[in-house]
Amino acid sequence: MEDVIEQLREANEPVPVPLELPDEDVLVEIQEQILIHIPDDMKAFLLTVSDVIYGSLEPVTVTDPNSHTYLPEVAANAWDAGMPRELVPLCQDGSNYYAVEEDGTVVLWDADDEIVTEESWDSVWTWARDVWLES
Repeated sequence: MEDVIEQLREANEPVPVPLELPDEDVLVEIQEQILIHIPDDMKAFLLTVSDVIYGSLEPVTVTDPNSHTYLPEVAANAWDAGMPRELVPLCQDGSNYYAVEEDGTVVLWDADDEIVTEESWDSVWTWARDVWLES
């Protein structure tokens, strides 16, 4: 986890208005809004690197309700598109979503076929290293 955080920090692209990192209270509010528990690895991800801007993928954020990456909004859209309600969206990729299962596994949900694909990563950190940093 620490090495992935370091890689993401090094890759972070400067932007005119940087994102803010949330605190635990913000995550509690977000969980109340989406009515589902955010898995522990995803919480750690949001608390440590949700302000990172890098590559073509834009993982969810939780500090700016007006952002197109705001988790409650992304979740509402994903679930409305048919993604199973027990999955927490991590990142939208076109019409598909990378999402986190209750045990922390990251899966790819294919919106066209409305299925969870065979692709999976054992944690948010593995996904960040193998998918986000490679985007």
